[in-house]
Amino acid sequence: MSSETIAAAATSGLGTRRPRHPPAATASFLSFRLRPAARLPGAVAASASASASASRLCKAKAHGDDQLGNVLDVAESTWDDLVLGSESPVLVEFWAPWCGPCRLMHPVIEDVAKAYAGRLRCLKLNTDKNRDIATSYGIRSIPTILIFKNGERKETVIGAVTDTTLAMTVERFL
Repeated sequence: MSSETIAAAATSGLGTRRPRHPPAATASFLSFRLRPAARLPGAVAASASASASASRLCKAKAHGDDQLGNVLDVAESTWDDLVLGSESPVLVEFWAPWCGPCRLMHPVIEDVAKAYAGRLRCLKLNTDKNRDIATSYGIRSIPTILIFKNGERKETVIGAVTDTTLAMTVERFL
């Protein structure tokens, strides 16, 4: 190839790479709602609509032995009294401090606990500290949520789920 041919190709754009996807003029493809608030009951809907307009930063904090507002810790020593002996339905989150999806679920479970206060007891069990209970219920991945009614395991939800999914699951047992 002669130098004239190479120069002509360079000026005509033949040797340049084109992007695979054209740049978007607007970010409209990113403007979607993460939580459809219209189907949520009471306090869960209010919380979801407030968080939809607020920033999208995770509000979960590093949880040690501290309690979430309406969600209490349960341990092997209190398991029978708080879960199996409860007259109301019980939601138990199996979690660990190092688990990112577990930390994402804490605000969701807190919203559900507020929405169903008095009708549903929400608890959390640290699987690192209470391995025997986690093993006895076959917990192999976290976060896992178990719902108990009259001391019997009724439902299992594995993984991080939306507040609408969790609310619909809880509604079946109230």
